[in-house]
Amino acid sequence: MGRGKIEIKRIDNQTNRQVTYSKRRNGIFKKAEELTVLCDAKVSIIMLSGSTNKLHNYVSKTTSTKEMFDMYQNTLKTDLWKSHYERMQKTLKELEEKNYEYRRAIRQRLGHDLNGLSFAELHSLEDKISSSLDIIPYGLVEDHYNEGEYESEVALANGASNLYAFRNHHHHPANLYHNGGGGFAPCYMRDLSLA
Repeated sequence: MGRGKIEIKRIDNQTNRQVTYSKRRNGIFKKAEELTVLCDAKVSIIMLSGSTNKLHNYVSKTTSTKEMFDMYQNTLKTDLWKSHYERMQKTLKELEEKNYEYRRAIRQRLGHDLNGLSFAELHSLEDKISSSLDIIPYGLVEDHYNEGEYESEVALANGASNLYAFRNHHHHPANLYHNGGGGFAPCYMRDLSLA
């Protein structure tokens, strides 16, 4: 007595579903190989497991997946990659334009490639360079200040007195304050040494 027909519907149990997928996948690949040998057919199958997202494929020994895609495109007079290629070309063009602008801006900040600039553009470039020059000394002083703080904390951690830590901080170049006019002025601290 033969088996009854299995109702074709989604298998709820994930383990059973994966086992069924594996068995039927192997059966399909076996039939594809038989078709290749018996009928001299070129077969390409791509399968993706719904449970594991793992890719499985079969391709006849006499062909390749790429060759099959090329034949598919030629037969149907279509281009599977055209829209993707066009998007890539557009993105590449945009990146090349941005790259050119960034390189040009760097050259101009170094004093090159200035001939084509208008007076307003030259003035804008001068303002940008001035702003950068104002920021640089402040950043350097911040770095020195942070180093001084670190040295003082290390000294205290190693058993030095608060007075030593204070003097160490005093002799550090961080004892500058921004005077509001784009520069820095010394901020003198009283030396509390007992010697």
